[in-house]
Amino acid sequence: MAERAARATRRGEATARPRRSHAERTAETRARILTAVVETITEMGFQKTTAAEIARRAGVTWGAVQHHFGGKDGILLAVLEDSFERFAQRLEGIDRGASSLDERVSQFIDHAWRHFSSDDYRSSFEILLNFTAEDEGGGDGLWKSEMLRAWNEIWSELFGEVELPARRTLVLQHYTISVLSGLASMRMLEGTSAGIRSEELDLLKQTLSRAFAEGARAR
Repeated sequence: MAERAARATRRGEATARPRRSHAERTAETRARILTAVVETITEMGFQKTTAAEIARRAGVTWGAVQHHFGGKDGILLAVLEDSFERFAQRLEGIDRGASSLDERVSQFIDHAWRHFSSDDYRSSFEILLNFTAEDEGGGDGLWKSEMLRAWNEIWSELFGEVELPARRTLVLQHYTISVLSGLASMRMLEGTSAGIRSEELDLLKQTLSRAFAEGARAR
C-alpha cells in the first residue's frame, strides 16, 4: 500500500512538473555543447578535440551542434564569447565598497586569477592559439576587444580615483594581463603538480599598489 502511494506521489510530481519552453530547451542544449567543448579541450587538447567527442559528451548529434552554432568556427567563437562573459562575471564579484585601495587591488587580482586558472581560460587560450577564422574577425581581434573591454570597465570602477596618464594605465593593464596569462601557462605546463601561485600574485598586487601610490604622489 505504502509503495503504491509512493509511486502515485511520484507520478503526481512528474505530472505537476512544468514543461520547459522551447527557449529553455535551446539554452540548455547550447550550454551542454559549450561545456562539452571546454571539457574536451581541457582534458584532451585542442588538436584531439573532435566533432564526435563533442557530440558524445553533450549527448547530441553533430547535426544538432551545427544547428545551434553553424559549424566549427561558430562553436569556437561561442566558447570564446562565453569565456569572456564568465571573466566579466567573476570580476563583478569584487566588493566595490572596499575603502582601501590596496584591498581593492588584492580583490581584483584574486578574482581575475580565478578566471585565468580556470578551465574556461585554458580552453579559450588553446582556441586562440589555433583559431584562424579570418572571415569572422579572427580570435586575436576578439580577444583584444572583449578582454580589454571587461578590464577597462572594472579598472575604472575600482581605481577611478587614481589619476595616471592614459599610456601608463594601458601599460599597467597589459602588464597585469601578461603576468596572469604567464602564470596560467605555467600552470598548464605543470599539470597536476601545479602549485598555488600566492607569492607571485602577491608580487603583482604589490607592483600595482606601488604604481598607484607613485601616481598619487606625482599629482
